[in-house]
Amino acid sequence: MIVEYIRYDIPTADKDAFERSYGAAAQSLEASPHCLGWELACSVDEPSHYILRIEWDSAEGHMAGFRRSPEFGPFFQAIRPWVGMIQEMTHYERTAVVGGSRTGG
Repeated sequence: MIVEYIRYDIPTADKDAFERSYGAAAQSLEASPHCLGWELACSVDEPSHYILRIEWDSAEGHMAGFRRSPEFGPFFQAIRPWVGMIQEMTHYERTAVVGGSRTGG
């Protein structure tokens, strides 16, 4: 498994439209057997900064499997207006250094 991080700088006036776009793009991610999970987070300290985190089964699964699949067209169409606002798009491998999640409930 690999983790892709995409960092965006989105003008404050476009935040709602940006989040709606990724809400629409989510259907394509959920339909892909290569996508294991994803989340979009907005910075509390700098509200124009967003991080999209996507877990893929492999780099090949992302770059060839998803990008050549029928799901990619609708995904890209939904996020196309924001591509020019990407500041970083990188794949990472997890290390053995991990911790658990503590959620009160």
